Amino acid sequence: MQVILLEKVVNLGGLGEVVRVKDGYARNFLIPQRMARRATATAIAEFEAKRAELEKAAAEKLAAAQAQGEKLSGLTVQISQKSGVDGRLFGSVTNFDIAEALAKQGFPVEKAQVRLPQGPFKVVGEHAVSVALHTDVVVDVTVAVVGEHA
Repeated sequence: MQVILLEKVVNLGGLGEVVRVKDGYARNFLIPQRMARRATATAIAEFEAKRAELEKAAAEKLAAAQAQGEKLSGLTVQISQKSGVDGRLFGSVTNFDIAEALAKQGFPVEKAQVRLPQGPFKVVGEHAVSVALHTDVVVDVTVAVVGEHA
């Protein structure tokens, strides 16, 4: 299916590009999330008419993400979990826990924006985490996992 992108999508293209994607990806993800629209002649004409508005909205989103990224970069978040004497946690610290801790500090972040490439943390210590606020804005945050002895 050919779709016209209404915003920048990672590994696919930028605003206004007409790309070919699998039908399911378009129907189940891109179109419901309002990231794309079917590339019909009328849709392309409507997009061209609204292009300036959409570019302005995209620029505002990027500026807001960059401003939040500047405040967030270098931040250290402390999370306490129950742990054993050897430093291993009973359970783990997931992206949900990190997003919740950031929200408590005044930085509302969705759990999908917190990237844990090695998976959840299962040991006490400091860990580097990247937070993707926008497709172009990725900020590094330090998570200090503190153990509470049971």
